[in-house]
Amino acid sequence: MANESECRAALGRIVKRLIEVDPQEFAAHAVDRSISCRITDLGLAFASRLHSGGLDPFEPTEDPGTAQVRISVRSDDLVALADDELHAARAWATGRLKIEASIFDLVRLRKLL
Repeated sequence: MANESECRAALGRIVKRLIEVDPQEFAAHAVDRSISCRITDLGLAFASRLHSGGLDPFEPTEDPGTAQVRISVRSDDLVALADDELHAARAWATGRLKIEASIFDLVRLRKLL
């Protein structure tokens, strides 16, 4: 099981990866949305905002359920996703990654990942 520090670092790597996406392509698919990431095995939650300029850094939150896009993942899987050791689509298909969002948001996110 990864610890809180490793999870924060993993979220930082994900933010950095999205910053590296071509700005025009990113802006074409990104819509202003609140995002939460709940790390189920640690009982932690972080929140961010996705917008045409990128993804803001994740900050701790007490209420991840109010976000427009809600992600739930175990700590080890989050680290594996950030390190490209686990593909998001495969993690989602096998239940290791849960995403609650509108179908339109899911399609947009897929294009960014």
